[in-house]
Amino acid sequence: SLVFALASLGCGMAGNIYALIFLRTLQAAGGAGFTPTATGIIVDHFGAARDRYVSFFGSIFPVGAMIGPIFGGYFVAYASWRDVFYVNVPIGLALFLLAWRFIPHDHPTGDAAAIDMDIAGIALLGCGLLAGMLAVTVLGEKQGTGNLAMFIVLLLLAGLILVFFFRHVRRSQAPFIHPRFIYGPNFGAVNLVNMIFSGFVIGGMALVPLYAVNRYHISAVGSGTLLTAQGIAAMVCSLAAVMALRRTGYRLPLYVGSAMTIAGLILLALPPMAGISPYTWLAFAAFLVGAGNGAINPAMRNAGLQLAPESSSMLAALRTLALQIGSIVTVSVVAAVLAHQSNMGETLAWVYAVLAAIRLLALVLVPYIPEQRGAW
Repeated sequence: SLVFALASLGCGMAGNIYALIFLRTLQAAGGAGFTPTATGIIVDHFGAARDRYVSFFGSIFPVGAMIGPIFGGYFVAYASWRDVFYVNVPIGLALFLLAWRFIPHDHPTGDAAAIDMDIAGIALLGCGLLAGMLAVTVLGEKQGTGNLAMFIVLLLLAGLILVFFFRHVRRSQAPFIHPRFIYGPNFGAVNLVNMIFSGFVIGGMALVPLYAVNRYHISAVGSGTLLTAQGIAAMVCSLAAVMALRRTGYRLPLYVGSAMTIAGLILLALPPMAGISPYTWLAFAAFLVGAGNGAINPAMRNAGLQLAPESSSMLAALRTLALQIGSIVTVSVVAAVLAHQSNMGETLAWVYAVLAAIRLLALVLVPYIPEQRGAW
């Protein structure tokens, strides 16, 4: 939280785009430790109730989805983009002080063996993902036919680096991610479902304010508040799913949540019915998508953790990585498509229709999710 707060302060003070990009990287690195650390603490300290508390922990994330776009819209409309970063500073510092005071400190035992950090593995994975993101970014730029060649080069480079990464983690004595956690039995299905079911949808919903502005000419502040409905639905349905999880297991919420999400994405793609304002239509569609996400989140947070509770922090980080990859791929591909389209609103409508179709086809993955009823 301290790194996140200081990096946010630097972002607000940045004088050029290069400094802003560098500081945003530091900000992301500081924030990356929140979920794995909190998950590890819950698994270690909450005993037989850890499945419920892991899910309760996940249910607070929609709160950020509710208030973030609203404050962002107000800052952009009435203040400065720098204030979007400055507001994080006191929050980050407060979190640091509260965590230092109330979270139990880890004390290494005398016979604990020193574990070297797998710098090579971290560097290979990071460079591979970065090259892939740059490839899609280059494809979306309108700067001539040379972009296609650069896209191919970067894509091949990303693939080559990731091949070396998987070769490294298979041969390393102490890889920072064990290969079985990535593509092993059960783990591979969990990661793929996290990426498609949650990551793709998160990326698509991040574009809703842009969609509202371009297709329906809703104001920046109004378009930001659209995601409030999504956040409320996600939080309520997530809490309800937590209470029922030991009876429903993991697969039933995936089917129910997918039905709501698909319905919401289809409504986003379609124009409003007669007599319904665009804002109300989009808010209801976002509500359905949020309800679907909330319904599946407790199941998917627990599905991987219950396979290897002793590696809870790593599995939580891997889940976050799967979500980020899905979100980044969605936003990057859509941005590349939008760069070559004149009617942005209509194009985004097709994007939501495609996302609904992908989600429907991805339901074939649900039977591969390891089932569990009761505590783990």
